[in-house]
Amino acid sequence: MEEENRVRVLVVDDCAVDRKVVERLLKNGSFEVILVNSGKKAMEVLGLHEEMSPTINDQRFDIILTDYCMPEMTGYDLLKENNSVKSVPVVIMSSENNAQRINSCQVVGAEDFILKPLQAGDIQRLRGHVRRNKQVATTTIGPAVPIMCKRPNTFLDRTRYRLLRVAASVGWIFYLGCIWWVLVLVLAL
Repeated sequence: MEEENRVRVLVVDDCAVDRKVVERLLKNGSFEVILVNSGKKAMEVLGLHEEMSPTINDQRFDIILTDYCMPEMTGYDLLKENNSVKSVPVVIMSSENNAQRINSCQVVGAEDFILKPLQAGDIQRLRGHVRRNKQVATTTIGPAVPIMCKRPNTFLDRTRYRLLRVAASVGWIFYLGCIWWVLVLVLAL
């Protein structure tokens, strides 16, 4: 696989052994791997704090693979921060099969939830997520769209933008529907 076509993965895990296992599996699958040992370090690498800029040569990642349970900042917290400004898919990994944890991550926007230890099949799932994300980005609007609002440098990820476009296209129908219900309620009183 050519260097520019390699999938760039940011792996976030506080356990050195788990990081090495994941790194070996990903590198065997021809992924380019960047390892960090905490959610805060991942935020720094991604440039998600306003006072920080990306430290890894301002290069984009194709996917983020993060442990759920870490001190200071959990994978869930990192997921929430990433989804607020980036369109990079985040996959959560954990050694605990906790339905509530899985559900909360999916509600906030996790692409997938993988149980540790990672297997070769999990690596193929990651590749599938990256492929789908790239297809959606190239066939719709791109990775992020600037919008006009009170906050400078605000971007919508592709999913939120598509939802806004759908809402705008059917907005007048919704508006008329709301007016109709208000009239029904007022006339019923």
